[in-house]
Amino acid sequence: MQLIKVAAAALNQTPLDWQNNAQNIADVLAQARSENVGALCLPELCITGYGCEDAFHSTGVWQTAWDVLQELLPETRGMVVGLGLPIFHQDAVFNAVAVACDGKLQGFVAKQYLAGDGIHYEPRWFKAWPAEVVTRLHRGLDDYQIGDLTFQFRSQSGKTFSLGFEICEDAWVANRPGSRLAGSGVDVILNPSASHFAFGKNEVRKRFVLEGSRAFGVTYVYANLLGNESGRAIYDGGTMIATNGRMLTVGSRFRYHNVQLASAVVDVDLTRMNQARVVSFKPDLELEPHSRISVPFEFPTVDDDDLREVSDTAFNPAAKEPEFNAWETGAHVKEEEFTRAIALALFDYMRKSRSRGFVVSLSGGADSAACAMLVALMVEFAVRDLGADGFAETLSFIPELKDCPTVRDCVQRLLTTAYQGTANSGDVTRNAARKVAETIGATHYEFDVENIAAAYRETISDAIGRPLTWEQDDITLQNIQARVRAPSVWMLANLNNALLLATSNRSEAAVGYATMDGDTSGGLSPIAGIDKAFLRRWLSWLETVGPHAGRAVPELELITRQAPTAELRPQSAGQTDEDDLMPYPLLDAIERAAIRDKQMPVEVLRYMQAEFPQFERQQLVEWIRRFFRLWSRNQWKRERYAPSFHVDDKNLDPKTWCRFPILSGGFERELRQLDENTSTEGRSE
Repeated sequence: MQLIKVAAAALNQTPLDWQNNAQNIADVLAQARSENVGALCLPELCITGYGCEDAFHSTGVWQTAWDVLQELLPETRGMVVGLGLPIFHQDAVFNAVAVACDGKLQGFVAKQYLAGDGIHYEPRWFKAWPAEVVTRLHRGLDDYQIGDLTFQFRSQSGKTFSLGFEICEDAWVANRPGSRLAGSGVDVILNPSASHFAFGKNEVRKRFVLEGSRAFGVTYVYANLLGNESGRAIYDGGTMIATNGRMLTVGSRFRYHNVQLASAVVDVDLTRMNQARVVSFKPDLELEPHSRISVPFEFPTVDDDDLREVSDTAFNPAAKEPEFNAWETGAHVKEEEFTRAIALALFDYMRKSRSRGFVVSLSGGADSAACAMLVALMVEFAVRDLGADGFAETLSFIPELKDCPTVRDCVQRLLTTAYQGTANSGDVTRNAARKVAETIGATHYEFDVENIAAAYRETISDAIGRPLTWEQDDITLQNIQARVRAPSVWMLANLNNALLLATSNRSEAAVGYATMDGDTSGGLSPIAGIDKAFLRRWLSWLETVGPHAGRAVPELELITRQAPTAELRPQSAGQTDEDDLMPYPLLDAIERAAIRDKQMPVEVLRYMQAEFPQFERQQLVEWIRRFFRLWSRNQWKRERYAPSFHVDDKNLDPKTWCRFPILSGGFERELRQLDENTSTEGRSE
């Protein structure tokens, strides 16, 4: 029996925040040492932060990262640690892991497969390291090996254990480095990752961790970032440790602490024996000597409690989820993930930007109500996780929170809402906005902005020499009402030194159904990455079920029973969003087929006919034509949206996911083909 405790850390880092990042690393190293951890995996690029963007090209960034690494080395005494940082070598930058052991630097492993799809742009900054290549890295008077390395650690008693690395994307590809690491006889594979949150993605991670541990016959240790690191991407943590296809430890997700540590004790001899049993396993007997670094190391002693842990978990098919993750086994995982991801993202965005709260223009509709509810849930989750004192300490730049004994008091301090009525506003939305604000405890105001809108109408009418009318100037008259609401809420944000939240969703972004400098006004757009159909379902879930260990909010009935409306035309017009556009579920399906899957209009029609047989073919054609024309016409709006959060693979953010030209042909040829196809099929019938 050869026991060693391995651990994975989730860290809430910030790009280029050297002091914060180093402190988080030092804290988790101290915690790991106190728990007798022998090998610790930290997240990818944890020293610099993952989201440094083009700053990775800066000489000063490489050098500072190196200096911080040297400062942290003494903190690695008594254990083996992988620390991520960019390394400049032979006029190229590599995404690398520094391997430290007992306070000394032993070598560097560089990432072989770079993430270049979705929100990732690693090939812009880094070069991929070729497999099975090792060279020398020169730093001052010191030389280190760098490349496709493994490490063997040996004690004076003759015990050994060896480890290798798959760095994030390395584990997501078909030709995983882990297969070669298994052939070289490693006992442990460490995976330092910066894997952003998306719906359902954690299940994919679990599969490759479990399968990696089983297929490679190793202990697999997976670390990840945590929180809103750099503005748009959200990291959920979710550390994991598995051995021979059995999950030993699963870390909590969406926590509000800067540091999370998950550990497990493994029996290296047992792992080796299980691998020896596999008939198909073929060791690499021609391994180049220079690709393995041998290091003297005395393993920390594993005590009796840890030994019992091995016997308890070694043959379990899966590890028990932490209590904090109990919601993941319920029937509403997507709703729970959305709630926790956006709440944590809002919390980090607020504290890292040192904003003193949020302002929401509360219209009485679904979108603004969702934004307000998410802020309230942010406070509830953070106080539950950190405690009231910890919450106030984490947000110590807002000293008034020390005098807020309850969650409701904290919401009142951190969230300001305002209902801004015009002549076209009704009592339904006014009362709904007031009730939502009252229910969650927000500081709420009601403004009448009709006189401001009227002043603009009169000014322009006088200038052009005719009155503005709904028959002739419909869009102009709608938009001015939305725009005159922006200055007031911007003033509230300035008064409070708070973040103004834009309230437009992804479905509106797809077709430009939003008033620029109206409902798009704000410094952060928390729901711009999610579709309207899901938001409506989420609000209904919040109304009737609510998050795990939380409560339902029945007062949201005032929101959910309404038909979505911009409420910008006279009440007699009976305006609704879906009359202006199309049914939201259909809009989202067209967007998915046209934008995510890159289908042309004729192909989209075939999909929509199959998915929505309740609609007439000609009506579907009209809606599809409307979508493609509005999509092309409104790219400039998407370019101007405030930063939003990434939650799935249907993101429309042109800065991180979906690029489209501002000026284009507008799918004119493709839409003619749609009409011709429809006409031809009509004649054949």
